[in-house]
Amino acid sequence: MSGLVTLDVAGILFDMDGVLISSIGSVNRSWRRWAEHYGVPNADTFQVPHGIRATDIIRMLKPDLDVAQGLKFIEDIEMVDVDDLKVLAGARALLESLPTERWAIVTSATGRLALERLRAAGLPAPERMISAEMVERGKPDPEPYRRGAELIQSPPAECLVVEDAPSGVGAGVAAGCRVLCVLGTHSEAELRAAGASWVVRSLEDVYARTEPSGLTLSIKTL
Repeated sequence: MSGLVTLDVAGILFDMDGVLISSIGSVNRSWRRWAEHYGVPNADTFQVPHGIRATDIIRMLKPDLDVAQGLKFIEDIEMVDVDDLKVLAGARALLESLPTERWAIVTSATGRLALERLRAAGLPAPERMISAEMVERGKPDPEPYRRGAELIQSPPAECLVVEDAPSGVGAGVAAGCRVLCVLGTHSEAELRAAGASWVVRSLEDVYARTEPSGLTLSIKTL
């Protein structure tokens, strides 16, 4: 049900791609080029499973391939394919309204790629970030968001995860966090089925006020 929701949280854990920046064009082009290089069937129409680490996609597509070799190749492609990256609506204003110690980025991208995408999109590097190589198990495992909660020194139950993909929603729910989703890469029905508590059209519908004990959020939900 749509309406205005008010939440008190200790901090916010943001996914990056599809939440703060749009990189879907780069992702699709890069992975199709990667798939063609390694002889993956139907490479020209390959649909990337969003919100999953590159290493896990590589193991799915080419289980016999050396993962480090495959990862370097896709990273090298994506690092230079950044022309159409952009900041998503409301992301910059929301981040600028938050104390740096109250938020972190939790991404399935590697740290190297995440920082380059943020730079290309014009967003500053975060002080706190969990990237793909910092966890043993990626989304939908809860480890990334549990680690993110540790970064902002808050219990997961007091953190809000902001996601756009079912794998990330599952990770946030399994970590014990509340989950807000932004429409874009998946439908509202898919996100709610994965466990999202709230869905918004964009981060323009999220407003934050800093309190001594954390953040008070006003959210215009769908």
